[in-house]
Amino acid sequence: MVLNMSQFDFVFPVNHNGKYAQDGIRMNDLIKNIDKLHTTEMGVERIKRNCQIETDDVVQWSRGQILDKNAKIERIGKNWYIFTGHYKITVNAYSYTIITAHRVEA
Repeated sequence: MVLNMSQFDFVFPVNHNGKYAQDGIRMNDLIKNIDKLHTTEMGVERIKRNCQIETDDVVQWSRGQILDKNAKIERIGKNWYIFTGHYKITVNAYSYTIITAHRVEA
């Protein structure tokens, strides 16, 4: 499944209270709790299939995408939505579970 970025009007860089880490990474609850990021076995297979990636560590791949300085992060309701170049990653805001990820058209 390939999503078109124009379908999403809510893609904005997050800047909570104007706080940035020393290296310029936006500080928000997702970034502060990046070490809690995880997924299920089914999530691993879904993400690898949807994103067409061949990695053994989907969580580490997702962390890298989320921490990329060009990532756009937005929280809507119970989920974080992260847009990173060619991918959209969905993370539950309470459990930090990576729910899914998809390739998107830039």
